[in-house]
Amino acid sequence: MSTDGRILTGRWLRVIRASPAPRLRLLCFAHAGGSASFFRTWAPAVPGDVELIAVRYPGREDRILEPPATTMPQLATPIAEVVAELRGVPLVLFGHSMGALVAYEVARRLPARHLTGLFVSGRAAPGAGGSEGLATADDDALIDSLAELGHTPAEFLTRPELRDLVLPAYRADCGIVEGYDRERAGRAAEALPIPVTAYHGVDDRDVNDRDAAGWASVTRSDFDVRAFPGGHFYLVEHAHTLVSDLLSRAAGPLPARAADTGRTA
Repeated sequence: MSTDGRILTGRWLRVIRASPAPRLRLLCFAHAGGSASFFRTWAPAVPGDVELIAVRYPGREDRILEPPATTMPQLATPIAEVVAELRGVPLVLFGHSMGALVAYEVARRLPARHLTGLFVSGRAAPGAGGSEGLATADDDALIDSLAELGHTPAEFLTRPELRDLVLPAYRADCGIVEGYDRERAGRAAEALPIPVTAYHGVDDRDVNDRDAAGWASVTRSDFDVRAFPGGHFYLVEHAHTLVSDLLSRAAGPLPARAADTGRTA
């Protein structure tokens, strides 16, 4: 097995849509409490020559028996070490909400030649704060937070046996973000030598256009902001439009979607 094949079948990455000859790899980072499977719905939006990969956070799905990470370095450092071994195919990162911060920290740890772009979504820039103190809140507060965000299926919030699967990872992720915000407060972000695009939903109560524009501080290259209709999880409803916009920025205009040339995991 090639080095890339070994990495892509390891514990940190899941190939959502494989390509026999990819010209681009899109590596995605989920939100707090989220998982790699969140990006399965993106597979139909991705052309056959783009490989769609998602990061597998510990403490959920097929890594449910592992303890979740509790600090940003515990999460970003091993991911960066794995991604640094990928060779030969241009790579872009996309992160939503907490995943935006993780993607930035992974990008910061990688040699510039590894990346052609960073795409962040639904989150203010590093050092901007905005954490809610949920890491130490009771379970009811966590459930209310998940319900307000509006993406977690209702049965995971109402059935105790399912809540027990969701809440530990969500609490740990909230702790990562809150600790990161405290550590980064008042510090200038390290500027990356790659283009950055920031996305957000126009009805997201936590991230407005000004918050998204703050990501300009993390790049020495091109920067842009784009807003979509919807709230924090605008990217569910607008997956095709978002992916199309992202890929056009990452690698120039792409051909029409070719659903029969890739394999969905």
